[in-house]
Amino acid sequence: MQIKEKIEDQIVNEQLMENEQIPSTTKMVQFYKVNHITISKGTNLLMDEGIIYKKRGVGMFVAPGAKEKLIEKRQHKFVDDYIMPMLQEAKKLGLSEQYIMNLIQKGKGSGSHEF
Repeated sequence: MQIKEKIEDQIVNEQLMENEQIPSTTKMVQFYKVNHITISKGTNLLMDEGIIYKKRGVGMFVAPGAKEKLIEKRQHKFVDDYIMPMLQEAKKLGLSEQYIMNLIQKGKGSGSHEF
């Protein structure tokens, strides 16, 4: 999963572009210091999701639309993992929507946890 996420991050951050070849399994094994099976599992998951594709005898490449697909997936995950739990906790605490919005605005400006 970590290998998969690292490649996804490179695509989202535009370190790897559409139709660009990703590093070979051998290079990733050397760089991440993991075995070939680990790399293969990560890349196979990405192929199953249509994020990368394989050209037989050439290598693996970033699929067209991969960045947009990953961003959409991460946006949904962000809502599920952060927004919904935050709203549920805010409801338990009786926090108003305006109060939450003020906290977000202060947090954006300060970069710290002290509001």
